[in-house]
Amino acid sequence: MSIEKRRAVWTHVAAAVLLASPAAHAATPRAITLAEALAMAQKSDVGIVHADGGARNARAAVRSSWGAFLPNLNVSASTTRQLNNTGRTTVQNGQVVILPTEPWSTNLGASASLTIFDGGSRFFNMGQAKANRTSAEVDAAAARWQSALGTKQAFYNVLAAHETQLAAAAQLDQAKQQRVDAVARTRSKAATRSDSLRAEISVRNAELAVTQAAVDLGSANAALSRAVGSLEPVTLGDSLPLTTIALDDSTLARLVEDAPAVQAARAVRDAAREARKSAWSTYLPSVVASWSRNGSGIGSSPATDPSTLTYTGQLRFGLTFPIFDQFGREQQLTQTAVALENAEADLRDSRLAARQSLTDGLGSFREASERVATQSATVEAAGEDLRVQRERYALGGSTLLDVLTSQAALDQARRDLIRARYDQRVAKAQLEALIGRDL
Repeated sequence: MSIEKRRAVWTHVAAAVLLASPAAHAATPRAITLAEALAMAQKSDVGIVHADGGARNARAAVRSSWGAFLPNLNVSASTTRQLNNTGRTTVQNGQVVILPTEPWSTNLGASASLTIFDGGSRFFNMGQAKANRTSAEVDAAAARWQSALGTKQAFYNVLAAHETQLAAAAQLDQAKQQRVDAVARTRSKAATRSDSLRAEISVRNAELAVTQAAVDLGSANAALSRAVGSLEPVTLGDSLPLTTIALDDSTLARLVEDAPAVQAARAVRDAAREARKSAWSTYLPSVVASWSRNGSGIGSSPATDPSTLTYTGQLRFGLTFPIFDQFGREQQLTQTAVALENAEADLRDSRLAARQSLTDGLGSFREASERVATQSATVEAAGEDLRVQRERYALGGSTLLDVLTSQAALDQARRDLIRARYDQRVAKAQLEALIGRDL
């Protein structure tokens, strides 16, 4: 048996062993559509979970600011039994204490307090809480769009891997056909042995491309499974239509002024304004009213009837007017003024950054669209050139090197087309995440 035949036998044996192994029977990825992937990601994305938690905290802060206008209410009740009261007196901590004849004492109490005036601080705090709530809700919406962007990129990676796999399979089929033609011409003495060797190398390279495409597809499927939060492997389940943008540039320019990043910066600016107003309120007096009523009684047993207790009560009004607090208020004013200036600068920069991102995104989308059109024509031309070169090679009008050069050009054109389609889809997804709506 020749060395080549032995190598072929061992290759088939190794393939049979690999197919029989448990790894070869791994779970087949479940096919999902892009809409399903986005819905799954919305439920499991870590960024969305954190942003939703921040929004809930902000809404709770608004409720708390409303509660500042309501009175504080407290109710208390207690009963105490004095031990070792057989005598009239006892010594506690070196002092003589007269013990009551009745061992049980009962106390009931209720109190309320209400801030009548605090310089408007509660109103400003409420405005700040509402602005923070708006900012948190915008952050939650932005987190959903960022999650959608990441999911779409993962989905488009799987789509590109599928397209690359198809291109590699086509490359392998063409290489095998070229090997058949080269071997036939070599046997007929119409070509040299180098043609068959080059054809064999072309087949090996095509097989390597198929293997690499399978590896890339597995990696892309794993990344998609993570993006959608699925413990079960998932993969591409539908084909995508032609990527276009339905809105014109002027409409997009208006939409970008209310982009999620701009809305969040505007809410932070509004919160800083309210904090600035609240700092000024510390120069005004505050008025607080309080009320309390307490009942007490002693006896041989705990009191069960509140009417048997002795009650006292009071109503109190207090006014506090800070005169000097060691420049604490001045420091607070300075800090809030700086925070407001920073927030206004951040808002201005957010608007400019959104406009820049829109310009860059539209440019990337249009450039990728032009590359898609160009590479589609290039693939068609390269395929026709390869067909002509193969026919000429069969007739002896060209060399195998000419055929392989045409094949390499076609393979590169296919890869460039796949990359252009991917860039076009991602550019559109980035624009959608920027303005916070589907295009």
